[in-house]
Amino acid sequence: MYNPTVARLTYRALLGRRRAAILFLLPALLIVIAAAVRALNGADDQVAVDVLGGFALATMVPLIGVIAGTGSIGPEIDDGSIVYLLSKPVKRSSIIFTKLIVAIAVTMAFSAIPTFIAGYILNGNGQQIAVAYTVAALVASIAYSALFLLLGTVSRHAVVIGLVYALVWETLFGSLVAGARTLSVQQWALALAQRIGGEGTITSDVGLPLAVGLLAGVSVVATWYAGQKLRTLKLAGEE
Repeated sequence: MYNPTVARLTYRALLGRRRAAILFLLPALLIVIAAAVRALNGADDQVAVDVLGGFALATMVPLIGVIAGTGSIGPEIDDGSIVYLLSKPVKRSSIIFTKLIVAIAVTMAFSAIPTFIAGYILNGNGQQIAVAYTVAALVASIAYSALFLLLGTVSRHAVVIGLVYALVWETLFGSLVAGARTLSVQQWALALAQRIGGEGTITSDVGLPLAVGLLAGVSVVATWYAGQKLRTLKLAGEE
C-alpha cells in the first residue's frame, strides 16, 4: 500500500522552506530551554519531568503533528492539485496510508529525537525520564498524525481546528479539567511514559491498558475515515 512516488511528493511538500523552518523552530527551542535550565538548576528529575511534560509532550509534539498531519494532504485539497494525484492509477487508500506514514515519520523525527536530547541534557536520563518521554512522543506522533491527517481531508480550516485542539484542549483544558484529560492524546502517551519512568516521577490520569486501546483505536479509525472521505472526493467527469 505504500507508494514511493506519493511519499516523495509529500516529503517535498512538508519539508519545503517555510514548513521546514517551523518544524525546526520548536525542537531547537526545546533544546535551548533544556540547556538553560540545566545550567541554572543542575540535574533534577522533577525539573526534567516539568520541562518534557509541560513543553515537549504538551506543546511541541501536537503542534508538529498539526503541521505534518494537515500539511501532508490539506494544501493539495485546498488548491485543487489533489485531482492530479487522484487521476493516476493509485488506490486512494494507498494515498492516505502513504501520507500517514510520511506524517508519522516527520512528526517522530522532529519531536521524539529532540525530546530525547533535551531529556539527556536535563538529567542524563536519570530515572529513565528521557527514554520515557521519547517513547511517549513516538506513540503520540502516530495518533496526532492520524487525527490531523483526517482533519486535513474533511475541513479547509484543518490547521485552525488542529491548533485549537493542541493549544486549548490538550494544553489548557487538559491541565485544568480532570474529565478532559481522559480524552487527551497527551495523557494516553503519558501512561506509557509512566510505566517506563515509574509512578513516582511521571503520572497519567489514564490507565495503561485503556491508553493503549485508545491510541490504537483513534489512530485506526481516523485513518480509515480519512480514506473514506478521500474515496468520496469526486473528480471532474466522474459519476
